[in-house]
Formats: sequence, structure tokens, C-alpha cells
Amino acid sequence: MKKENKNLFIAGLILGLGLVGAIDGIVFHQLLQWHHMILSPNIKLEIFTDGLFTALFSAKLLWGGMKIFQDARKDELGTSWKIFTGGIFIGGGAFNIVEGIVDHHILQVHRVRPLAENPLFYDLAFLAIGLLLVIIGFMIKRMEKEA
Repeated sequence: MKKENKNLFIAGLILGLGLVGAIDGIVFHQLLQWHHMILSPNIKLEIFTDGLFTALFSAKLLWGGMKIFQDARKDELGTSWKIFTGGIFIGGGAFNIVEGIVDHHILQVHRVRPLAENPLFYDLAFLAIGLLLVIIGFMIKRMEKEA
């Protein structure tokens, strides 16, 4: 892969991580109120950790935007929408897979919908969506001849 396309792919990957983190935080933490970053009887701790999560995905969005700006200034940024979009999908899917495995299953700090009749169903659906996003991302990226 040419350096310009690699820079574009990495920027898309970083933005995908931040974008799906934002969707998780806004939809599951705030709008649906299914869970917090750390489930605890202490609401202050739950809100504090949600704030840290928001800061983390916001930093990823800023980082991705800054990378695009810096690479464009150096004239080292590709122009393929397929590579960029593929990177966004792969980054978003990687977020779901890593967050789902680490937070839901290894650390068990929260589940997607802990008060559901079958919380495991939601946890597994979260992982499946992540895997689907990664597969779609690679399919989009492969459509580019120089990828």
C-alpha cells in the first residue's frame, strides 16, 4: 500500500474507533441508559467513568482529524474513499470487539444491557456487530485496486 493510502487508512481507523465509541456512549450510556462504563451502586462513580469514556473517544476523534490535517499539509494523504471508509468500518468494528471482550467478558465492568432477561444475548450481538463491521470494512477496502 502506498504511504498516502496507508495514512488515509490509519486516519479512518482512528476515526472509526472514536465514532463507534461515541455511538456507544451517546446511545447506550445516555439515551437508552442501558449501562454505564462501570456498573456500581455509586452513581457518582458511574457518571465519572462515563465522562472518562467520553473524553477517550473524543480524543480519538480529534486525533483522527488532526492526522488527516497533518498528512494533507505534507501532501501525504491518499484520496481513495474506499480505503478511508474501509478504515472507519474496521476501526469501529475493532472498538466493539475489543470493548466487548475486555469490558464485558474479561473485566466484567459492565454488560450491554444488564437488566435484560438474557444479557448474554446483547453482549454477543455487540460482538457480532463488531465482527460484521470489520468484515464490511475489509470488503470495502479490497475494492480499491491499490489497497
